[in-house]
Amino acid sequence: MFSPLLLTIVALFLSSFTSVRASPCVAFDINWNLLAFGLDGKDWNAGTQNTWATGTAADITASGRPPFDGANTTCFLSQYTNAVYVTNGDKSSPSSIHIYDATAKSWSVQAVTTGSFDPASFNAILDHDTNLFYMGLLKAANATALQWVDVEQAPYPSGYQPVMALAQNHVFFLNVPGVAAGSAAIYVIHFNYFQPQAQPFPASSGSIPATHGQTASFFQDSGVQQAFAFVPDDGSATYVLNVETNTTQILAGPSTKDPGATYFASTTSLVQLDSKGVVSYLPFNANDTTANAAAKWSPVVNLANAAPPTSGTPTATGTGSSAPSGTAKTTSNSSTNSSGSNGASALVAPGGVLGGFVSAAMLACAAVLF
Repeated sequence: MFSPLLLTIVALFLSSFTSVRASPCVAFDINWNLLAFGLDGKDWNAGTQNTWATGTAADITASGRPPFDGANTTCFLSQYTNAVYVTNGDKSSPSSIHIYDATAKSWSVQAVTTGSFDPASFNAILDHDTNLFYMGLLKAANATALQWVDVEQAPYPSGYQPVMALAQNHVFFLNVPGVAAGSAAIYVIHFNYFQPQAQPFPASSGSIPATHGQTASFFQDSGVQQAFAFVPDDGSATYVLNVETNTTQILAGPSTKDPGATYFASTTSLVQLDSKGVVSYLPFNANDTTANAAAKWSPVVNLANAAPPTSGTPTATGTGSSAPSGTAKTTSNSSTNSSGSNGASALVAPGGVLGGFVSAAMLACAAVLF
């Protein structure tokens, strides 16, 4: 059966540039096992949260993996497929999307035609609900190259360094110029719509600062994410924004104050991977604000035992670049609609800003599914 497949990635690009360094990343599978890719040249499964304090993480390094040497390598969990999508995992092929099937423990590589889009430097958010492909789900690369297509202008000024998070199939932008501290600008993914009014997220004491930082969305066992964490670059606190109640919890900041750290969340923890390869976590309970207020950051010991952190910037090694599946060719986009329904959607923004060009793009393809 031939079925249209829309793998849509909406991109905000602002003529961006970032420095290139080794980029390990962390993610979870759907059983909430913590996965670390590119640490000490290998990939690891640290197991579930109750096992992190002792022992040694399991080596899951497999052939076909990216070398994790690209700029701004990022991992995403596709919850419907139990797959991890890796962008910018290979500096020799920055447009390729590497896919780790967490069930089969195998890798494949999806070819992408970029057109005018520069894939070497961007941040992304994978939408939850539109990660459906009609009669099938993408756990591995398909034989048809994906394509970037320009969509529209984004409403943010050229100097904005995007701080983005996902919840309820909306993308929330923090630290937007002209938006009050403690409020977020909002993009509605399914309708390709930037809301004209910002949403306040008040806290019982204090407020979200107007500053750059990193985010991670808390998953649920089923359904869309309803909250996300924001950690300012100074690591002074962890702010958890709930989009159901439009409120903010202010929790402990990470022990390591590292503006280069990255974050990933499960249902019950926020994980930090710092610039030296140290992995730490903050316990989180969506239904217990008192426990959250008392929670402290702790190291993931079994990962440190398996891949001792470096004294400097992490070193990226791997099995080398894998040839992408399919042929990188331009195809039409007639099956794509503005809502991005029945596709895997992400909102993407650059890691840096040099110029004033701000636009959006969409990635789409077609595939044969049986």
